[in-house]
Amino acid sequence: GTKSYGGNCGSSSTSATSSGLDNVTIILTQPDNSTVLSDNTSYSNCSITVTDSAGNPSTALSVNTFIVDTTAPTVSSTSPTDNQSSVSVSDNISVTFSESMDNTSVTTNTSNTTCSGSLQLSSDSFSTCVQMSSSPSSSSNANADDTFTVTPSLKMFYSVSYKIRVTNAAKDSAGNNIDNHTQTYGFETTSTIPITAGSAYSCFMLDNGSVKCWGENSYGQLGLGDIINRGDNSSEMGDTLNSVDLGSVRTATAIAAGNHHTCAILDNASIKCWGSNASGQLGLGDTNNRGDVSGEMGDSLTAVGLGSGRTAKSIVAGGSHTCALLDDNSVKCWGKADDGQLGTGKEFTLGDASGEMGNTLLAIDLGTGRTATAIAVGGEHSCAILDNSSIKCWGKNSSGQLGLGHNDTRGGDQVHPSTGAPLMGDNLPSVDLGTGRTARGITAGDNQTCAILDNESIKCWGSNTAGQLGQGDTNNRGDESSEMGDNLPVISL
Repeated sequence: GTKSYGGNCGSSSTSATSSGLDNVTIILTQPDNSTVLSDNTSYSNCSITVTDSAGNPSTALSVNTFIVDTTAPTVSSTSPTDNQSSVSVSDNISVTFSESMDNTSVTTNTSNTTCSGSLQLSSDSFSTCVQMSSSPSSSSNANADDTFTVTPSLKMFYSVSYKIRVTNAAKDSAGNNIDNHTQTYGFETTSTIPITAGSAYSCFMLDNGSVKCWGENSYGQLGLGDIINRGDNSSEMGDTLNSVDLGSVRTATAIAAGNHHTCAILDNASIKCWGSNASGQLGLGDTNNRGDVSGEMGDSLTAVGLGSGRTAKSIVAGGSHTCALLDDNSVKCWGKADDGQLGTGKEFTLGDASGEMGNTLLAIDLGTGRTATAIAVGGEHSCAILDNSSIKCWGKNSSGQLGLGHNDTRGGDQVHPSTGAPLMGDNLPSVDLGTGRTARGITAGDNQTCAILDNESIKCWGSNTAGQLGQGDTNNRGDESSEMGDNLPVISL
């Protein structure tokens, strides 16, 4: 007999001869019997009728409603997003697809750091991948998009760039495989570590944005409204240890401890500081300590004046000075200045008198067109990683902690011998890190400085009286010519 078709379907197959087979495959087309069915189209009224050789038609067979889908799925979004910065190291990783996916095809590596599975996370161009704690979990929204989420088995590293990749092993519910998708730029985790330590005290930023401090409290650096030490007697920690009052509904996003003063960036990107203020390091226009008596914290504690419209991205605290990286990537410092650590070209303390903060406090001259991406301060010196990944340091240099090949102070009253200009800006050389080397991270101790380089090695310079440079000796580095650059060994880990 023959086959005929009804509704929105047809086929070039008209013979009903089965040659003894139980099943006959029919490729459906549009009613013209040749044009393929339309993609992403629902067909609900297709029917097939068989007429035998005597001309008797069968009952029409109605084909169940079906949707033609030959379109490969795509990645609609990722979390963290491409080019996102300051991502929490404890964030989950999510990928949202353009349509419903075959759950069994979205997999990840849960047993090791190989780049297996169709959903991958890597910080080294996928030579290795972050091990995940479990298989991806999925959730769907009203648009039928599928979102899959994975959790790293260990927290990601601070200040590291990661990329998310989805391989073509992932496929939608119709079996169409996705094209390989890799984030263009990736995302960078935060450089804000939630713990800080001062001279003899420590502070931690809890997961709810509150801050708790313990240890020495002679100047109110614990922010508890008294000068009583905490943590040296039983029953002073845990629930007994009060959080620092940052103000009504205010929480912290970053914290920094100096010798005897503490600063926090709040959730509105302002800065509050408390503790010792002999040199104006709290930036409040006086030299009165804060946090050492009741009634000085919370809403009573004034935010640091950073200038009109300016907010803070990063905060660091030194011996008696404080520096902030602002939202426009400029750097401002205040407090003690007798060694040029404020980088103003003067050795005048700032922040200890009215009219010195806000718009009056000038940003540090880092060089023509240069901005900062990270900052660090030591006891009496300061450093910044610039937007070209070089490092500049200023302030006290008695041990070579500025990495300039001599021990002359920079950032204070010193001037260029020919022009009389301050030795900042274009007159301040970058630290020589070695041929082709750039900086990824920086930190400073009392009289020494260390940097993580682009090849993930570490170099340190400055005071080495106790072997703090990790070179197997007690010789300072950076205070004499030919000690930096390729001549400065990396630390053996």
